[in-house]
Amino acid sequence: MTTRYLVRPGNAIKGRFPVPGDKSISHRSVILGALAEKVTEVEGLLEGEDVLATIAAFRAMGVQMEGPVNGHLRIHGVGLHGLKAPQVPLDCGNSGTAMRLMSGVLVGQTFASTLVGDSSLQKRPMGRVLKPLTAMGADIQSQDGKAPLHIHGKPLQGLHYDMPVASAQVKSAVLLAGLYAQGETCVTEPAPTRDHSERMLKGFGYAVSRQENRACLEGGGQLTGQRIQVPGDISSAAFFLLGASITPGSDLLLEGVGINPTRTGIIEILTRMGARIDLTALREIGGEPVADIRVRYAPLQGIEVPPHLVPLAIDEFPALFIAAACAKTPSIISGAEELRVKESDRIAVMAAGLRALGVAVEERPDGAVITPSTLCGGQVDSHGDHRIAMAFAMAGQVASGDIEILDCANVATSFPGFPVLARQAGLNLEVFAS
Repeated sequence: MTTRYLVRPGNAIKGRFPVPGDKSISHRSVILGALAEKVTEVEGLLEGEDVLATIAAFRAMGVQMEGPVNGHLRIHGVGLHGLKAPQVPLDCGNSGTAMRLMSGVLVGQTFASTLVGDSSLQKRPMGRVLKPLTAMGADIQSQDGKAPLHIHGKPLQGLHYDMPVASAQVKSAVLLAGLYAQGETCVTEPAPTRDHSERMLKGFGYAVSRQENRACLEGGGQLTGQRIQVPGDISSAAFFLLGASITPGSDLLLEGVGINPTRTGIIEILTRMGARIDLTALREIGGEPVADIRVRYAPLQGIEVPPHLVPLAIDEFPALFIAAACAKTPSIISGAEELRVKESDRIAVMAAGLRALGVAVEERPDGAVITPSTLCGGQVDSHGDHRIAMAFAMAGQVASGDIEILDCANVATSFPGFPVLARQAGLNLEVFAS
């Protein structure tokens, strides 16, 4: 099925509502719940296709789960050594998180398994996670560093790994493999990345030491089932933060959004651009900081994005490209070469989409220079990248004409119900499926 959006210039974005559960935390809840002793209860789980693929994979390895229903999932954990050999390849769908994190789990098993994905995922490079896992003793065959991944479980040795590029997925995969390794496994990152894995491992009773930019654990422990409340996903909130910031008259409150300090780069960058964003009702849920976020329209100024904020907003850059295009002055994005290997080459696809709408973009290997102008109507190809589709949907709020966005079916992978919620907030958005 192909899906396209048609967005016409809309009204102010207003309202008060929650956003779907955090995808990163949902994935990790399923993985660690499956590997834990006893039962794990998850509330607020994101029921998007990416997370459902992770659930299906662990069911194929013998883990019993009830749900998900209305965000509730009951996981009957089998322990670190209780998984069973799957009889079919494990399909990760469009989810790089599922493939990379499950690689870390599967390399330590006593059986063989194969990880596959959709056509988009099987084009994405996996070499950065295969290298450290192989150094731990893993036996993984790939197609020139890409899926399908054929994994033969073997005994592993702990590893002290200095990551050349900041990546929460690589860090998490190595730490998960470290659960099965003999001795200590440590990961040192060149810049901070999301720390959900470390927080959740601790929540499941597994000792993880953290010192500055280094996380370490010893193999041979066990996880104990927990109750988990998944906060709202700041990556999903980002599109509404963008839409309200660029649309005159907007005043929006997003409830219960996770504000983990390794994920709030989007808020800091938009605030530096002049956005009116306020955090209220700050609290902690399940070890994760949470807040209600109020955002109101404000004229934005272009900035040079500070390099240290790039890893803290890496998934939100499609929204930030649109913010830059709607600002008063040019913006410079650099140090973001990671965007080249996401669901699409997000630098190239965002640059092409903005040019189609009349915005001057100088594409660079690790970013872009965006010179803002009034967005005109036009046709944009999202190349199956859900975040790009949603970012351009928000751009339609302030364009001078209609924007047609192609290849939007994958929005359901991370934000099921996005069109409904977007229309509720004030977008003039139509969906066409064929």
